[in-house]
Amino acid sequence: MTTRDIDETVRAELTRLRESIDNIDAAVVHMLAERFKCTQQVGHLKAEHHLPPADPAREARQIERLRQLAENAKLDPAFAEKLLNFIIAEVIRHHEQIADKPPAGPRPHDPQQP
Repeated sequence: MTTRDIDETVRAELTRLRESIDNIDAAVVHMLAERFKCTQQVGHLKAEHHLPPADPAREARQIERLRQLAENAKLDPAFAEKLLNFIIAEVIRHHEQIADKPPAGPRPHDPQQP
């Protein structure tokens, strides 16, 4: 059976629900983009001050916090933790890339170099 074979009212309800899902997906993508803008700034700050890309204590607190938020929202906390671990891994990867780049801007002149 395909959606063409179902009752028009069911098809309309499916369309309505799928449009809501599409809107939520768009919001999630935009929120993740904003989150990564902030974490990029954190990465630059860490690099400038020679801090490590990862902060295991903060990550553990964030995972516990997100698990609690998930429980309160009736979302599987294990799923929420997996999602956050995936995001954290990507953030750390970004921070490592930032730390590996030479600093931007003019460098002081090295008298040893011509």
